[in-house]
Amino acid sequence: MLEGGLIVSRFLHYTAVLVLFGLSLFPLYAYPYRAGPQPARSGLRAYWFLLSAAVVALLSSLPWLAFTAANMAGNMGAALDWETLGPILHDTSFGFVWLARAALALLIIGLIVVGRDRNRIAPALLAAALLASLAAVGHTQQTEGAASVIHAGADALHLLAAGAWIGGLLMLAHVLASGADDAEQVLMRFSGMGYVAVAILIASGLVNGWYLVGTLDALVSTPYGQLLIAKLCAFAGMLSLAVANRFWLVPALGSDGGGAEQPVLDRLRRHVIAEEVLGLVVVLIVSALGTMEPAATQLAN
Repeated sequence: MLEGGLIVSRFLHYTAVLVLFGLSLFPLYAYPYRAGPQPARSGLRAYWFLLSAAVVALLSSLPWLAFTAANMAGNMGAALDWETLGPILHDTSFGFVWLARAALALLIIGLIVVGRDRNRIAPALLAAALLASLAAVGHTQQTEGAASVIHAGADALHLLAAGAWIGGLLMLAHVLASGADDAEQVLMRFSGMGYVAVAILIASGLVNGWYLVGTLDALVSTPYGQLLIAKLCAFAGMLSLAVANRFWLVPALGSDGGGAEQPVLDRLRRHVIAEEVLGLVVVLIVSALGTMEPAATQLAN
């Protein structure tokens, strides 16, 4: 019960923060030549998507804190007990990071509400900081010295690349569903961002794997490693769909005249939704991995 609650609360929070960053980044590369916001037909919905993600990111941090406290104390009552919560917030690195991130989430919400469409860069920068700060808690704290800096940096880059992809997919699905005239151009720009994101995910994933798994034996013989393999399979599925989109469906847009364009857009949207679902599966697995002992440690014990 306690561990399941921690996994679910982590999943909700990670998903919200990943989506928040991806949504805030999307207009910067999808509409790079616009001084103002993205087109009016999608701008309002994008605003509400962004604001909702920021609010959920803040609210979902509360059950994450509660279940963390409950797991530390070994009983659910600790989730609402200030005698347990107070020391966690004031005397642990998790508590310090949690307070700083809650303040940052409030700042992002205020900036979105007050600034509306006036500034596209500030929300993306703050959302990037909120997402990258997740690397300051969890397994990265088990390494020391220079290794700790390298591990945390790789984890932060991994999170940012994942957020750009998963959050961007949500907005891309909306663009495809709205029948925007510039959908093909947006798709090509998203693909360009995707190349960078995938390269970062693979490189940073290898670094994280070195610290958390270490050997092939640990990968295949421990519960952590086996769950990591499931994550890699879901990632491979996302990558396969992305490759099909870029090299099969996008070139087919308009190639046979306007009559063939809508069916291709419909299939693209289905692929994008499937990518998003697989991305959520990856986030769920990551949420579970964060509560487990790393494979390298499991094998050593």
